Amino acid sequence: GCPLRWASSFSQPGPTESDPSKGQVFLSESCVKRLLEITEGSEFLRLQVEGGGCSGFQYKFSLDTVINPDDRQGQRGGARVVVDVDSLAFVKGSMVDFSQELIRSSFQVVSNPQAEKGCSCGTSFSVKF
Repeated sequence: GCPLRWASSFSQPGPTESDPSKGQVFLSESCVKRLLEITEGSEFLRLQVEGGGCSGFQYKFSLDTVINPDDRQGQRGGARVVVDVDSLAFVKGSMVDFSQELIRSSFQVVSNPQAEKGCSCGTSFSVKF
């Protein structure tokens, strides 16, 4: 995947702006294709990390239109993903993929260098210390 260009939604300099290589998330071709099919206008994919799941943390995906001050935006091929600063610390260097299987289709975080291990469902992970 190609790296995304991250931009802050506010003009004050922050760590993500001064060193863009530190916090990147990558989008697979299938993720870009699916996002272009399902998003309209200003909609984008929001990726959040929350406590919970069988391994301690879980990924949460949603479609959104509101950019918050602590959000970082990435774009590839017209598809946009937004991650808040707190969640970005847990997913930087990861790939977001869209997986289609017989029983379900979903966005997934794959090859997360911040995760020590994931669970078999693919939505939960534990963090490296």
